[in-house]
Amino acid sequence: MHAHVLACAARHVGGGGSAMKKDLGLPEQPAVPRVVTAEPLAHVAEDGRAHLLREHLEAVGQWAAMLAPREDLRAPALVTGRWHDLGKYTRDFQIRIRKENGFEAHLEKEGALERDHSTAGALWSLSRDRHLMPLAFAIAGHHSGLPDASNLRNRVGRTEKQALLSDARARCDAPALLDGPLGFSPEALDKLEPRQVELWTRMLFSVLCDADFLDTEAFFDANRSAAREVPVSLSQLAERLRGFLREKQRRAPDTEVNRVRREVLTAAVEAAVQRPGVFSLTVPTGGGKTLTSMAFALEHARTQGLQRVIVAIPYTSIIEQSAEAYRQAFQGLEHAVIEHHSAVDPDRETPLNRVASENWDAPIIVTTTVQLLESLFARRPSACRKLHRVARSVIVLDEAQTLPASLLEPILDGLGALVRDYGCSVVICTATQPALGRRPDFQEGLPEVREIVPASVRAFERLRRVRVRWPSSGRKLPYAELADAVAAERDVLAVVHLRADARRLCELVDERLGHEETLHLSALMCPEHRSQVLADIKARKRRREPVRLVATQLVEAGVDLDFGVVYRGLGGLDALAQAAGRCNREGLMEGLGELRVYEPETQPPRGVPRAAQDVTRGLLEQSPDLDLFAPESFQRYFARLYATRHRDEKGIQALRAKFQFEEVSKAFKLVEDDWSASVVVPYVGHAPLVNALRERGPSRERLRALQRFTVTVPRKLRDDWLARELARLAAETVAYLGPEHTSAYHKRFGLLPDHVGIFDPSFLIPA
Repeated sequence: MHAHVLACAARHVGGGGSAMKKDLGLPEQPAVPRVVTAEPLAHVAEDGRAHLLREHLEAVGQWAAMLAPREDLRAPALVTGRWHDLGKYTRDFQIRIRKENGFEAHLEKEGALERDHSTAGALWSLSRDRHLMPLAFAIAGHHSGLPDASNLRNRVGRTEKQALLSDARARCDAPALLDGPLGFSPEALDKLEPRQVELWTRMLFSVLCDADFLDTEAFFDANRSAAREVPVSLSQLAERLRGFLREKQRRAPDTEVNRVRREVLTAAVEAAVQRPGVFSLTVPTGGGKTLTSMAFALEHARTQGLQRVIVAIPYTSIIEQSAEAYRQAFQGLEHAVIEHHSAVDPDRETPLNRVASENWDAPIIVTTTVQLLESLFARRPSACRKLHRVARSVIVLDEAQTLPASLLEPILDGLGALVRDYGCSVVICTATQPALGRRPDFQEGLPEVREIVPASVRAFERLRRVRVRWPSSGRKLPYAELADAVAAERDVLAVVHLRADARRLCELVDERLGHEETLHLSALMCPEHRSQVLADIKARKRRREPVRLVATQLVEAGVDLDFGVVYRGLGGLDALAQAAGRCNREGLMEGLGELRVYEPETQPPRGVPRAAQDVTRGLLEQSPDLDLFAPESFQRYFARLYATRHRDEKGIQALRAKFQFEEVSKAFKLVEDDWSASVVVPYVGHAPLVNALRERGPSRERLRALQRFTVTVPRKLRDDWLARELARLAAETVAYLGPEHTSAYHKRFGLLPDHVGIFDPSFLIPA
C-alpha cells in the first residue's frame, strides 16, 4: 500500500474512532465537543478529531491511483481524487461542518446549493481542459451518482455553480493539488470509441468512490478499516482446493459418473494455463461443475497473474448451495470467500464479509449475476465502487443460459470489454451452452470462445442417465390424466408452469391416493417453508417411502433432488434439460430414469417462457427424436430463441454512447420486478424477527433474516393490502401480514392471496 495513504490513515485514526453512520451502515453516536481549528476540514468526528481537507484530497488521490485497474487510469485517478472535494473549501461548507460535525455534515442533498461540494471539482476539471469530461462525470457523481451528460452540462453551466468554484478556489490552502501538472494527455481519450470512454469513465468513477470511502472510513473507524485485511493468496486457495479434491476422489466409488468427473477436472486444470480470454465449461448436470469451475478459475488466476475469482450465479438458492460447497473445500481459509447477495445467512456473516462485500476486496467473491452486471450499468456509488475490482479477475458465469435475450447486446459488449481492455477472463459455465460466441448471424457475441473440456471426454454421452419421452402429438394432457400418472408412481416429480397449476395438480393427486401425501413446492411458499419441504423429501427417501412432488419451475435451479421419473410441461429446451437434471441425478438406478414431456393444459407466462416453448416445439417438428443432451441441440435452440428477440430492447448501447448514465441505469434491469413486491408471511418463526425490526429498527442482519419469510406478490395487491390495513409496515420498511392472517397461509400451498382479509377465528374472540 502507498506509504502516504498509510500515513494519512494513521493520522486519521489516532486516538481511536467512533463508527461511521449512514453510508457505512453503522449506528449513530451522540454529539460531543466540536473541533477548534482554522484549517479547512473534510470531516469531523464526534470526538472532535479533525480530518483536514488538504490531507483528504491528497490521500484520496493516492488511493485512487493505487486502485486504478489500468496504467492510463492512474494519473487521471490521482487528479480526480485531488479535485473531488474542492467544493468543501467554500465558506458555507466550512461553517456548516463546524456546526454539524459528524458524518452527515459532508453529505450532499439533491437540489440543495449550500450542500453541493461536487460541482466545483467538476467545473475545475472542465476549466483545465475540455477533454476532461470523464473526470467531471466522476467528481460530479461521487455522492449522488453518475449524471446524464445533458444534466451535467446544465449543472456546470449555472451561474451560482460558477460562484461555488470561485469561492472554493479563493479559499484553497493547497493550490499545488489543483494547479499541478496533469501527468497525462487528455486528448488520448479521443482515440477511443464512445462506449470505451463510457466504461473508462465508470472505472474512474469506481476508483474515486472506493478511494473516498476507504480514506473516510480510515478516519472514522480504525477497526473497520483494519478488518479488510485478507492475508490469503490465490496460491494458498488453489492448493487447499487441490487437496480437498484429491481426498474427495480417493473416497469416491469407481463409478462412471465419478470417472467422468475426474476427467473433466483434469481437463479444466490443464486448460488453466491458457492465455486470458473467454472460455466455456460445458458439463452435464452432475458432472461436478461447481468445484471444477473453481479449480480452473484459481489455477488460471494464479498462473496468469489475475487478482481474484468472481462467481456470478443467477439465483440465491444456487448461491447458498455453491457457497456451502466452497466452505467445505476451503476449510480453514473459508474467510477468504465472500458472499455478496441479498439472502446471505446473518449467522454466517462475519465482520470481514460485511466490509469486503462493499467493494469486493477479497480473493473469491460469490455473488449474483445481478450484482455483477449492476456494477457495469448502475450509477450509484454504492453499486459502482466495486467495478474496478472486477478488472483482472476470472469471472465464472454460472447457469449462463439464464441471461435475458433482450439485454444480451449490452451484457456481452460489457463482458467483452472487460476481457479486451481490463484483463479479465470469462468462463461461461452451464450444461446447456447458450451459444454466446460470435458468429455471422450473432456479431455481438463474445470473441473466440474456447471450450475447456475436450470432445474426447464424451461427458454427455457417458453421463446419459435419462431417457426422454417427447409428446407423441399436439394433444394437450388434461391434469386429471397427469394426476393419474403421478399417483401411479412411487418416486416422481411433476413440474408445471404456473403456481395455480401446482396446487390444482397436487389436489387431484391427493384425490387419487385418498389422503394428503403429495408434496408441493411453489413461489407462494416462503424460502423457510420450501427448505422444510426439501428436508422432508430427503428424509422420506432415506426411509424409502414414496415421494410424489408437484412443483413449479423453481425446483429446476439450485435444488439438489433426485427422482426416478420426472414429468415436465413442454417449455424451453434449457428448462427441460434442467428438469432432466432432477432425474436419476446420481446415476444410481439400474436402468435409465425417465423425463416425460407433456403438452400442458395451460400456457407458460408471456414473454421469454412462451417464446422458448414455441422454439422447442419448432425443433421437435423438424426432429421428432431431438436429442435433449447434445450440445448442438442447444446451439440450434439458442440461435433461434435469440433471433426471436431484440437483443437490445431498450436501446442501452445508444444511451451508453451518449453518456446517459442515469438513463442506462433505469433501462438496464436484469430482473423486471417493477410489477412485484415482497411481503412477510405468517409462517412459523417470523414473529420474533418482525418484532425485532419494529422495536430496534432496520439493519442488514434483521432484513436478511426476514427474507426467509417473504413471498412475492403483485405490487398493486401488496399496496391494496397496506391501504386497507390488512398488511402493515414494520419500521416503515417491510410489509408484513400479522398473525391474524394465519389462515391465509396454507401448511402445504403457502400464501393464499384471496384469503388475506379473512381473519383467523382465534383473533376474533375477545381475550
